[in-house]
Amino acid sequence: MTTRTGDFRIGLRAGVSEWQRDLPGLARWAVEAGFELLELPARSESGGSCRPESGQEVRSPGVEDLKAVQAAGVDVICVDVLDWPALVSTDSGRRKAAVDRNAAYFHLMAAHGVRVFLAVATPEDPHHPPRKNFELVVDSYGQLAEVAEKLGAVVVLEGWPGEGPYYANLCCNPEQCRALLKAVPGKGLGLCYDPSHLIRMGIDHARFLEEFATRVGHVHAKDAEVLTDNLYEVGLYQRTLTEPPWAFGELAWRYTIPGHGVARWPYIFRMLQLAGYKGSVSLELEDAEFSGSPALEQTGLLAGMTYLRNA
Repeated sequence: MTTRTGDFRIGLRAGVSEWQRDLPGLARWAVEAGFELLELPARSESGGSCRPESGQEVRSPGVEDLKAVQAAGVDVICVDVLDWPALVSTDSGRRKAAVDRNAAYFHLMAAHGVRVFLAVATPEDPHHPPRKNFELVVDSYGQLAEVAEKLGAVVVLEGWPGEGPYYANLCCNPEQCRALLKAVPGKGLGLCYDPSHLIRMGIDHARFLEEFATRVGHVHAKDAEVLTDNLYEVGLYQRTLTEPPWAFGELAWRYTIPGHGVARWPYIFRMLQLAGYKGSVSLELEDAEFSGSPALEQTGLLAGMTYLRNA
C-alpha cells in the first residue's frame, strides 16, 4: 500500500509485544494486511523497551532476521544503529569502538539490502552541557555518515527528546538539527521525521518540515494529541501529583496513530513530495488506545494504514 499524496510506500516498525517479536509471523501478517516494508529495531532481551538507551541488554537485527522477513515477501527498509549511548560517550576509546562496530554492521546490512540506519543521539552522560555532548555527536555520526554515504545508505537521527528530568537527547529541535546538518553536510546523514515528538515539545511540525525536508531520510508515521485541559493544569514539563494516565505519553500529551492527533499528514506528504523524498513511511504504533492485546494492536495498525492510504 502507498500514501495517496506522494505515493510513498507504507511500512511498519516492529513493536515489542510478543506477537511482533515473532518476526516471521509479523512479516506474514504484514503482507496480508498490505504493508510493504518492515523496520527492525534493536530489542531488549527481556521483552521490554526496544530503545538501546534504556540500559537493558539489547539484540540488534541480524542477517537471519532479514532473511526470515524477506522470505515472507517483505523488504526490510531500516534497522537501528548499534550502541547509541556509546557513540556519545566522553570516553574516546569507547566512541571509537562503537564507530568501528557500526561501520562493520553497516557493511553487513547493506549487503542484504538495508539502506537506512536509525538512531537517537543519546548522550552516555546526560549531566554534561548540551554543547559538549553535541560535539561528540558530530564526531561519531560524522564518521558514520561517511561510511553510510559510500554504501549508498543514510544514517537518520530521530528527534525523541528522551525521558525527564533531563530530556538530554540531541538534535530534536530546529536549532540543533540546523547546527548538526551544517557540521555534517554530506548525504550520509539525515533526519528521521517524526512529527509526534515535535508536537509534544511544542514545535511547529509543519514549519520544521518546510526547513528540513531536503534532509529527511526516513519518516515515522506517528501522531500526537495535546490535551489542552491537562496542559493548563501542569504544563509540559513538571510532574503531576497523580500518575500519568497514558501508557505512551504524559498528562498533557499522548502519542497516537496517524489521524488521531494534530499532525497535518496530507501537507506533510506534499512537502516531502516537493522536496524529492524517495523513501517510505514507517507506521510506529505507540497509542494507549490500541495496546494491550494482539487484536487491539492489529486494529490500530490497520486503522493507521488506512488513514495514511487516504491522506
